[in-house]
Amino acid sequence: MTLPGKVLIANRGEVTVRIIRTLRELGIPSVVAYHAMERHGLAAREADKAVEVFGEPPVSAYLNGEAMIEAALRTGADAIHPGFGFLAENADFARAVGDAGITFIGPPPSAIRAMGDKIEAKRLAQAAGVPTLPGSKHALSDAEEAVAEGERIGYPVLLKASAGGGGKGMRIAHDSDGCRDAFVRASQEAKAAFGDGRVFLERYIEKPRHIEVQVLADTHGTVLALGERECSIQRRYQKVVEEAPSPLITPEVRVAMGDRAVALARSVGYVSAGTVEMVADREANFYFLEMNTRLQVEHPVTELVTGIDIVAEQLRIAGGEPLGFGQDDIRIGCHAIECRIYAEDVEAGFIPATGRLNLVRFPSGAGVRVDHGVREGEAVTAAFDPMVAKVIGYGTTRADAIESTRRALSETVLLGTVTNTSFLERVLAHPAFAAGEIDTAFLDDHPEVCEHRPATEEQQRLLIAAAALASPRYERRHTLAEPLASLGEWRP
Repeated sequence: MTLPGKVLIANRGEVTVRIIRTLRELGIPSVVAYHAMERHGLAAREADKAVEVFGEPPVSAYLNGEAMIEAALRTGADAIHPGFGFLAENADFARAVGDAGITFIGPPPSAIRAMGDKIEAKRLAQAAGVPTLPGSKHALSDAEEAVAEGERIGYPVLLKASAGGGGKGMRIAHDSDGCRDAFVRASQEAKAAFGDGRVFLERYIEKPRHIEVQVLADTHGTVLALGERECSIQRRYQKVVEEAPSPLITPEVRVAMGDRAVALARSVGYVSAGTVEMVADREANFYFLEMNTRLQVEHPVTELVTGIDIVAEQLRIAGGEPLGFGQDDIRIGCHAIECRIYAEDVEAGFIPATGRLNLVRFPSGAGVRVDHGVREGEAVTAAFDPMVAKVIGYGTTRADAIESTRRALSETVLLGTVTNTSFLERVLAHPAFAAGEIDTAFLDDHPEVCEHRPATEEQQRLLIAAAALASPRYERRHTLAEPLASLGEWRP
């Protein structure tokens, strides 16, 4: 039972840099497989070794399992960490890694496959005693069956892709006509996104809260719950702000949710880190949503409140080591809030933005953690997901965590592209967020946080003057009335 000798990270961006950090702390060499577009990116620079993988469009390079395995064999890596996204929940890839004699740092292929089919996952959750929402017991054959199920269960209903995730292939219906249209749209989107157009249906909770439980399981039969995260601030089913613990969940409900999540993980022979996602109503009644068989984007908030390095535990588990702590050892020691920094134009409808990062400055100090994978001079393109960083604030209380996160966001500088940083500041500053009155309809109910408030004319002048004075190219013979005259590359 030993730690991996060398690990190839089959991913890119901030999660790759974050995994490298733990590998370095454990004295394990890292290998990064990169597309040529990211040859000079932070991940390739931070790794002990970087090898090129090929594909067009560029995203296909990170979906090429054969190339990742070949890169691991060529560089002597005896383990592969998939991060999240791309190949992380691909059961065939996990099996191929094992067949090549390489350790897959994640759950067994059987668990990935069982939880990857949402209909089968729901059946397994029911068998494990996890509360589930009323719904169809199998994939719907056509729109008329969807309508019949909707009338049996009662509207509103949610139509969901069986093979899906990330909010794709999901539609809400409030009546029979809406159900027919939702079935067609959800099925088409599921087919396009996952190559599998199967759709099922379940009752929809109006304005639910999205709560998830982090689990860890070793190869010796120990399965533990590391508390919950709340991920209710979403847009188009995509998480934007996550926190731990949830302001809704009481200690008693936390234990109940953890017990059910552990039971589900145990029932499928789960190993490594995983997340059981649930929805909850206003009274904290919770219902199974899905299980993500990988490291989650929002795992840092759990690491901060528990003091447990989840990636390090994944590596130890992959090496056959037992978890060195029990359920009674897990304590929630603080509150943490994570904000996802996207290169996107909020005012224009959250559309992805591009540009070259001419200036990058991230906050530091007490109460702040930043996970990112960008560097100055790097181009943000439309080739990949627009998330560029995660800014996390933490403190003794939720109010402390909000204050730390707001300060961290205000100190985050990414010049050269448009980001959602100001939008995130407005979310955290909203009285409803401060009061913990959040649900998945938060952004719809409070559209003002999505509205850009332009700087006053005086503020604009001050910003221009400060930018000019800070530049080494500024010539002091110019007056502040014409600071841009000496700076050819600057623009308002």
